[in-house]
Amino acid sequence: MKSQLSIPFNEITPLLIRTILNEYQLPWRGVHGITHWARVLENGLRLASQTGAQTLVVALFAVFHDSRRTNEGRDPGHGRRGAEFARIFNGKAFHLCEDDFALFETACTYHTDRLTTGDITVQTCWDSDRLDLGRAGIVPDPKYLCTAEAKQPEFLGWAYERSCLQYEPEICRYWDIPTKP
Repeated sequence: MKSQLSIPFNEITPLLIRTILNEYQLPWRGVHGITHWARVLENGLRLASQTGAQTLVVALFAVFHDSRRTNEGRDPGHGRRGAEFARIFNGKAFHLCEDDFALFETACTYHTDRLTTGDITVQTCWDSDRLDLGRAGIVPDPKYLCTAEAKQPEFLGWAYERSCLQYEPEICRYWDIPTKP
């Protein structure tokens, strides 16, 4: 999967990740924490290579969509809060034009609403997260996946297995994430 690490690292830096984590209220390696974000990133980049989705939007979705959760259960509004948090960094730590930020914001805000239609970049974001449901003991249901690529049995199986095993992608080493103090 080394080809998936071709995101613009000058935009998703260890400093940005640390800054996000310093504000994160839950365990860094919890159900919705950094290893989940990393798997969502890899799922999303692998999907984007097939769907044509905008990789920076997909990558930013991965690291911000759950970044403002206040609990591991039902947390209405956490995606919207994650998008609002990201707005602080736009133009400083990364650069999305308003149209791309709007896609990112839509993906974050509605990622738990079981929607399946919309822009291909938004759909790719949603699928990248839904493919990691195995970490919570849930088998992803293809009827809630948006893209034909995510519904492919081999793709779904690959992502589900990694999720169930709580696989920690290589990107975590690049981000250099210690255990939360």
